[in-house]
Amino acid sequence: MNTFVKRTGCDLHSHTQASDGMNTPSENVQMAFERGLAALAITDHDTVAGVEEALQTGKRLNMTVVPGVEISTMTGGKDIHVLGYYVDYQDSVFLERLAELRRTREQRNTKILDKLRELGIEITMEEVIEGLGRPLGPDESIGRPHIADVLVLKGHALDLRDAFDRYLAQGAAAYVPQPRIHPREACEWIRDAGGVAVIAHPGLYGDDRLVRAIIEEGAFKGIEVFHSDHGAAEEERYSAMAEEYGLIVTAGSDYHGQRQGQVFHGEIGSRQVPVEVLDQLQQAREGIR
Repeated sequence: MNTFVKRTGCDLHSHTQASDGMNTPSENVQMAFERGLAALAITDHDTVAGVEEALQTGKRLNMTVVPGVEISTMTGGKDIHVLGYYVDYQDSVFLERLAELRRTREQRNTKILDKLRELGIEITMEEVIEGLGRPLGPDESIGRPHIADVLVLKGHALDLRDAFDRYLAQGAAAYVPQPRIHPREACEWIRDAGGVAVIAHPGLYGDDRLVRAIIEEGAFKGIEVFHSDHGAAEEERYSAMAEEYGLIVTAGSDYHGQRQGQVFHGEIGSRQVPVEVLDQLQQAREGIR
């Protein structure tokens, strides 16, 4: 029997236990392989701690793993996420810059727990880390989804979405804004680390005027047109925007694994672009060196 599978699709947005995903990097790559993908990007929040393990698994399976990151930024009062592809995940300057972002995140987590305490909800950071079911690894980060897990476990929320709506989302009772860098600065960090910057899930920002303003600054080389939380209208709109500005079209499931029986945001491989997009990203990377 011919077991050869022609692998053509690439999912360029996934998260692992290195940030707020539920699976190990190896598990994500194995899952992508089993689903017939040609490539998977590992894009954890403000860390590249999961990249080496993913690359080793990809090498074993003869499948492409794209080393990446998702950097949290802010402009115009909105959280904007910046995807970086083909970054040098061992670059010391880049690693220290990401470490500073994680330190800021840790300070924010403490303030969130303080706010929850003021609301009569007693949760400690020890409980949040214990909820991981494993030790917190070096350069890994705790995020709001981890706090949400404990809120659900202790009966203060029905599920992840309810925990965010009640307590953790912008405008909710225990929300704490986090000081963030500007998207342009994140793009510069990615460029300095030899990578190429793409604006993540623009449909989630609810402000296309702001998206255009960010793009027109000229630092982004691509736009995530296809995302698990984009409908057909968003895909059409951002495809047109990509053509208008000459941007590379990318796609990503934004897979985080399964929490409380639900996959967040989408299954690995649920959004794909062809392998030719990897060539486009590499060419853009070479063009900015």
